[in-house]
Amino acid sequence: MLSYRHAFHAGNHADVLKHFVLTLLLEHLKKKPKSFTVVDTHAGAGLYALDAGHATKLAEYEDGIARVLARIPDAPAAVAAAFAPYLGCVAELNPDYSAENPPRAYPGSPWIVFRLLRDEDRLRLFELHTTDVALLGENFRDARRQVIVGHDDGFAGLKAQLPPPSRRGLVLIDPSYELRGDYSKVVAAVEDALKRFSIGVYAIWYPQLARRDAQQLPERLKRIAGKWLHVALSVRAPSTDGVGMRGSGMFIVNPPWTLAAVLRETLPWLCETLRQDETACFTLEASLEE
Repeated sequence: MLSYRHAFHAGNHADVLKHFVLTLLLEHLKKKPKSFTVVDTHAGAGLYALDAGHATKLAEYEDGIARVLARIPDAPAAVAAAFAPYLGCVAELNPDYSAENPPRAYPGSPWIVFRLLRDEDRLRLFELHTTDVALLGENFRDARRQVIVGHDDGFAGLKAQLPPPSRRGLVLIDPSYELRGDYSKVVAAVEDALKRFSIGVYAIWYPQLARRDAQQLPERLKRIAGKWLHVALSVRAPSTDGVGMRGSGMFIVNPPWTLAAVLRETLPWLCETLRQDETACFTLEASLEE
């Protein structure tokens, strides 16, 4: 259960989609002066080295964030503006980045959220992996007034966080899905969370895999959500052996009304940038209430 380490995959195409959408949600929440709380149920280590350790074994960032960084200077102005908050967080960790100096570090979801929060906002992080939670605690050692790190199961821990004191909040749910039961746990967690905090924004990441559980998850979430938006990006065709992740998706419950328009404008560029073969494509759909 605790074997998964996100460091092997840091900065890949799935991270790019997840973290880009995450920053769009954060920027929307910041438009109102009232504070908000972010809960990350499966936080990981928070920061990842790309030039050492686990990330070098697969180097998935080369087909992910490295491509985006290389091509964003030539992107349309609207695309560059939408990506600016996300890429600003990446640039902070790579001040010497250039064509000759590839990115050496990548921010996970906790670090991106932390860097974009205002002083009055709060971040609650859950991580069950013993090694990663130690790294997570160290990375946020000097931010304990604003950030609380818990060595807990995020599915269980989420219950006590809702509703947040400010009655404004964003919940990111992105387990590894190593265990088949994770798919049902995600649905159950969202269903329970909506009973406790119906107006919260919920962002659920999932992998595009050959297994039926992964393929059915968006439809299962649609049945329990009121307003929702679903975005998915496939960078290649399914492998002949059915192994491996060909893409990923984000399912947003109670999405900002502006989100669909921004994604409609940026997804064609992102799909072209991250495509690994001619089958690359994206999905963008929303509920009739949206």
